[in-house]
Amino acid sequence: MKEATRGEPNNAADVGSGILAEGGPNVTGSLWWDLLISVAAALVIAWVALIVVLAIVKPRKGLLKEAIRLLPDVLRLVRRLSADKSLSRGVRLRLVLLLVYLASPIDLIPDFIPVLGYADDAIIVTAVLRSVVRRAGLSTVRSHWPGTDDGFAALTRLAGLTKQHTDNPPADK
Repeated sequence: MKEATRGEPNNAADVGSGILAEGGPNVTGSLWWDLLISVAAALVIAWVALIVVLAIVKPRKGLLKEAIRLLPDVLRLVRRLSADKSLSRGVRLRLVLLLVYLASPIDLIPDFIPVLGYADDAIIVTAVLRSVVRRAGLSTVRSHWPGTDDGFAALTRLAGLTKQHTDNPPADK
């Protein structure tokens, strides 16, 4: 029997099975198409996993309504904080990236999906705000808050920002 050289199939069965003599699977015949299909499949799997997690860990009733009501003030807060030169560059970068994400039409979960569509935005805003409070302190965030005291109280409750872990922000190096 003829021995296969590099890249050539050994027999007709190898050609039909999509297995090259090098040992790697070949789905489309092109490495780039195979890579593109693999990345797309991984993104779909990650997206489905996120939807399942959000469906299991449903936000409590009223949480999204309250968060949506605070949205204009939160956007102004994020813009003001991102323009504050007294904050570290890393904090301001997080805030700018958050604004870009919120303005972008591309979402982890499309907004037309009921409840879950807006939940991913609320979760990302909460994570960034917690990070900012840990680095800059709750008093800094409060000084930039454009809304009412009740609105700020609602924001701290929704985002889980407590005095306990926000009083002493770490010093920037």
